[in-house]
Amino acid sequence: MVSQWERIFTEMFGLLAQSLVLVFIVSAFFYVLIEQSIMSWLPTYNNKVLQLPTTLSIQMASILAASTAIGRFAAGVLLRKLDWYIVLMACLVAAAALVLVAIPLANGVDGSMVAGWGDAPLAAFIFPLIGLFLAPIYPAINSAVLSALPPRTHAPMSGLIVVFSALGGTTGSIITGSIFEKFGGEKAFYFSLIPITILALSLFFFNRLQKKAIQQG
Repeated sequence: MVSQWERIFTEMFGLLAQSLVLVFIVSAFFYVLIEQSIMSWLPTYNNKVLQLPTTLSIQMASILAASTAIGRFAAGVLLRKLDWYIVLMACLVAAAALVLVAIPLANGVDGSMVAGWGDAPLAAFIFPLIGLFLAPIYPAINSAVLSALPPRTHAPMSGLIVVFSALGGTTGSIITGSIFEKFGGEKAFYFSLIPITILALSLFFFNRLQKKAIQQG
């Protein structure tokens, strides 16, 4: 007799046979990889690259949390008026541009004598604003995939979201930490351009599959 847990796991991983779900999982994995790699290592970046005092490095990392919250709120307004794919692609372009603008600002910065927020270097304020552009992605793609799937699959789909989000977060932190140790913080955050590009490509295919699934459903 098949147990309830065996049935749940069978339904969860059975969904991976669908192209829509598989591409969504890739998208969710790389989004969380990007988010967690930045969130986990931003205080270290502030401390080791910008040379801010340890306490201030942690405090200023809260800008990322605040910008993410604002981004989620703003996305709720935008997504009521615009197609989710247009909004998310614009967000990814903006996020990549911010990386290319913000990281060079760290060159030559010596924040070791900084006493507080008032005299912190501009670079410490600019890069965490990436949360504004990353924030809309996760809830939007979750909503998009669930809207394209039958209601009976929502529970196992939610399980897949949790599993692969956790894998993406762990992978992002490990990879960024390794690059940080070997090549330095600047190159570690430049690395985020790679998963941002992969995410943009996966969203392109996800958008097409999602629209096709809704038309057929």
